Amino acid sequence: MKKQRLTIENRILIEELVKLKYKLKHIAEIIEVDKSTISRELKKRRITGKGIYKECKLTTRFPYVCNGCDNRIKCRKKKYYYHYDKAQKHYDYILKTSRTGIDMSIDELYYWDEYFKDKIKNKNQPITHIFKNIENEFPKTLPTFYKYIHNGHFPSLNDEMLPRAYSYKPRKRTGEEPKIRVNNTIRKGRTLDNLKEYLEIHPEANIVEMDTVIGKFEDKKCIMTLYFRNSKLMLMFLINKYKPQEVTKIFKKLYKSLGYDLFTKLFEVVLTDNGWEFSRPEEIEFDFNTGEKLINVFYCNPYSSWEKGGIERNHEFIRYIIPKGITFDQLTDKNIIDMMNNINNVKRKSMEYKTPYEIFKNIYGEECTKKLHLQHITPDEVDLSYKLLFK
Repeated sequence: MKKQRLTIENRILIEELVKLKYKLKHIAEIIEVDKSTISRELKKRRITGKGIYKECKLTTRFPYVCNGCDNRIKCRKKKYYYHYDKAQKHYDYILKTSRTGIDMSIDELYYWDEYFKDKIKNKNQPITHIFKNIENEFPKTLPTFYKYIHNGHFPSLNDEMLPRAYSYKPRKRTGEEPKIRVNNTIRKGRTLDNLKEYLEIHPEANIVEMDTVIGKFEDKKCIMTLYFRNSKLMLMFLINKYKPQEVTKIFKKLYKSLGYDLFTKLFEVVLTDNGWEFSRPEEIEFDFNTGEKLINVFYCNPYSSWEKGGIERNHEFIRYIIPKGITFDQLTDKNIIDMMNNINNVKRKSMEYKTPYEIFKNIYGEECTKKLHLQHITPDEVDLSYKLLFK
């Protein structure tokens, strides 16, 4: 395998072999590098010796230096020499200085500072979403962008404006079964093991995760969320907190709006936790007018929210807009729809930088998106800041 970088030992060997008048190809074979690497090394790191300005024709081709020349003492022409120690010092200096400073003009810097200020500070857009929109325009990589901000090169931005680097580590689990607080009969036939059995028979089943997000502890309202695993799209609804009838009401509205075929296709399997608001599964599973079972509800194991990790991760986008500790009681249905549409139009790296809205629309069609109040938002207009609630 060819070596990528020359070491000081290689440079000592180059100097000695040039003195001994070895050919270029032989030096390259001994050091195990390409011939062009040796040529560039000699031309780039040679130093000027004594002599008049007139160039010697022998220094315009290999070996480019006078180390092995028999006439170098008497010669009056301009001389070049290769010394391994000075070549190594020059290499170390270039290696160090190439990694300092900023390789952007003042005009470029201020242009991009204003651009990122609008997207990050004003609209709170995720970094990956922004970079996908400008991947052919911004001259630097994402790690370089982070480094420039950390070093203070962008006047309007700082480290605190950058999103946290989330790290999801597997939780430590013992061999003990989790203890169930109440021997709840509604879990019978609806456990995670039952879901696995169902999926063995229906491997193509669409799975929707269901959960709620709470603002302040004393709030009367919360946000109910439905997350589609096949597209990462999330539906959001404002409901009264800890009210099972509120969840039932949402599903009845969805059934009425979507119709039998689309409703049963979208919500074939619903996976949720053991919250009190989800304690009446039969009310959303069955059509009580006909007695037909429409959907299947299953429950995660107690204290195991990681079993529906997709919706838990997606809730982070809600926290972009409304940080923890801010009440939900002042929210309106319009606020919820605006939040939902902006979140669903954020490009996701895990989906080749497509948006959940795009994928969902391709699967279920435009008519379905209209019935669910889903809308397209252009990448530049995506807004995940608190100001979104006041538009």
